[in-house]
Amino acid sequence: MKKVLNILAVALITVFSIFVIVSCGEGSSSNSGGDKDKVVRVGFAGDSDYQIWNPIVSKLSNEGITVELYTFSDYTIPNQALNDGEIDLNAFQHYAYFNDEVSNKGYDLIAIADTYISAMNIYSQKISNVSEVKRGDKVAIPNDPSNGGRALKVLQAAGLIKVRAEAGDTPSVSDIIENPLNLDIVEVEAGGIYSLLPDVACAVINGNYAIDFGLNPGSDYIFKDDPAIYSGKSFVNLIAARTKDKDNELYKKVIETYQSDIVEEVYANNFKGSYLPTWK
Repeated sequence: MKKVLNILAVALITVFSIFVIVSCGEGSSSNSGGDKDKVVRVGFAGDSDYQIWNPIVSKLSNEGITVELYTFSDYTIPNQALNDGEIDLNAFQHYAYFNDEVSNKGYDLIAIADTYISAMNIYSQKISNVSEVKRGDKVAIPNDPSNGGRALKVLQAAGLIKVRAEAGDTPSVSDIIENPLNLDIVEVEAGGIYSLLPDVACAVINGNYAIDFGLNPGSDYIFKDDPAIYSGKSFVNLIAARTKDKDNELYKKVIETYQSDIVEEVYANNFKGSYLPTWK
């Protein structure tokens, strides 16, 4: 009886420690013998990224490469798992988060590829083009420093304001140096901006919230976000590896497959254009 209980305990620990999908059925046996070097373990956060990685898995399996996908429910785990050798690559974070983790936790990790930036477009229920914004109009943006800064960069790209260059990619309202239409910039919680659309001329809305409220980031905008708007890579997502593996040829093959048309199609179709590729 004690032996049975011990076996059950080990099984439960295995189940709850990590959710894993071995993404090539036949490839699950490739950990033995000479094929073990053709297995790549990739970690990410949440389940939505399976939509991105499953086509990659299928394509690479045809080339004799097995990609195993691991999903983590906690953002604090994938970098630790990578650093500890439990996975080979991860793809769940932007540079700002990654750089903070490496700096504060001493991880020996490096970014080896760019993936996407989550679009922050300008939307409106009153006008169809930013050229229709009038003097004194209200424009809503998120009130947190990161998203608010991005929103101001988008408004600048749309020609509505100009911000201080020294502020980089995260300016604040106090960094606005030109506001020719004397716009009233309304700062509110990011998730509540959509509800303000009837009361403002336009608003800058995060891609995830746009989708949540029925907007299509690929078509419903009056001004579209663009990776070229930003001077740095703070908001660009990435694929990370251990520093010692930065030149691994197998990982380069994974990157080549990720940065291809099959993933762009997933961005456009499955994520409604809310993910903008940054590798071009």
